[in-house]
Amino acid sequence: MGTVLQDIVEKKHYKFIDGEGVTWQEAIRLSALSLVADGTVSEDFYKQIIACVEKYGPYIVFEHNIAMPHTQENADGALKTGVGFMVSKKLIDFGTDEDGEEKKANVFFTLSTTNPDEHLQNISQLSEIFMNDELIDALAAAETPEDILKAEKDFPCEEE
Repeated sequence: MGTVLQDIVEKKHYKFIDGEGVTWQEAIRLSALSLVADGTVSEDFYKQIIACVEKYGPYIVFEHNIAMPHTQENADGALKTGVGFMVSKKLIDFGTDEDGEEKKANVFFTLSTTNPDEHLQNISQLSEIFMNDELIDALAAAETPEDILKAEKDFPCEEE
């Protein structure tokens, strides 16, 4: 198995959007489309993620304008384990968290889980990516799948 970013490109689990006028709900739907396309998730899988964010707040938004849309393991509609990637040229506003901090994102990693081991491997690789500011900046500027692979090559994560 390659890296999570190589896997995203190989499976065509990516999307690039402008983001102008896009709500966070629409961004979550769009971020899941590449996973819907090959049957990794069902067409309405994204609705569960939206429901979780509406219930718990913008827990999916992290530092550096990263969002990781996901829901509980083995959620209805999660048919395979996978990671979708989406970049928006514009920041998407998720509102504020319980501490009053504004939550915005333009880099999305959408997770689907059916296999706990593969899921943990994906989470481990994603956490390495999230701590690599140069890589995140390069991914945020990506406009093609080739840009994703170039970003990974130019700013590799630490080997374990």
